[in-house]
Amino acid sequence: MLKPIRWNTFLRDFIRIEIGFVIFGLAITLMIRGNIGTSAWAVLEVALAHKLGISIGTMTVFMGFLVLSGALIMREKIGWGTLGNILSIGPWEDMWLSIIPPVKGNLPLQTGMLLLAILLMGIASAIYIGVDAGAGPRDSMMLAIKRTTGISIRMARAIIEVVVVTIGWLLGGPVGIGTLVYALLVGPSVQWGFKIFNVHPHGPAALVPQAPED
Repeated sequence: MLKPIRWNTFLRDFIRIEIGFVIFGLAITLMIRGNIGTSAWAVLEVALAHKLGISIGTMTVFMGFLVLSGALIMREKIGWGTLGNILSIGPWEDMWLSIIPPVKGNLPLQTGMLLLAILLMGIASAIYIGVDAGAGPRDSMMLAIKRTTGISIRMARAIIEVVVVTIGWLLGGPVGIGTLVYALLVGPSVQWGFKIFNVHPHGPAALVPQAPED
């Protein structure tokens, strides 16, 4: 169930994957601080963080381990990058959240923050997926559902996203027009990132990161 570690390139791969995680954390932060809607997982994690009185980054880490547990129960294969995803993105989120203030009442700036976040999400995804050190926990869950049920990757992702955003919305998470915009544009952004960085994923799942996504 574990992908082998390529020790001869590990240091280079580690630095590269962390750069991806730094950018990914910034992208999530820009969506949160823009206050016009976030990705489905961020909706849920922000809601739960507020309910539990913990930082959003800490909630992202907890959620990553929870989702990974489900994927492991379904015997999905993971790698060191999977654990790196869980342990790194949350702290980077908290760092960026401590630096970038929330923006309200300035729609042009908020829209710009959302679009920049989606662009950065594509770049970050291409960087860390290109390392090929294992899918993130949310991707792993999606793959496990696809493998165990036989449904398509897109259907597995859609089911997860709808369930997650609905629960997050019911708990008071930041659902908005940005949530829909993100859903429509993140796929093309990631595909563009793959093209720019010449990433050739070995399966269609890599085209739909769960940000945390993932």
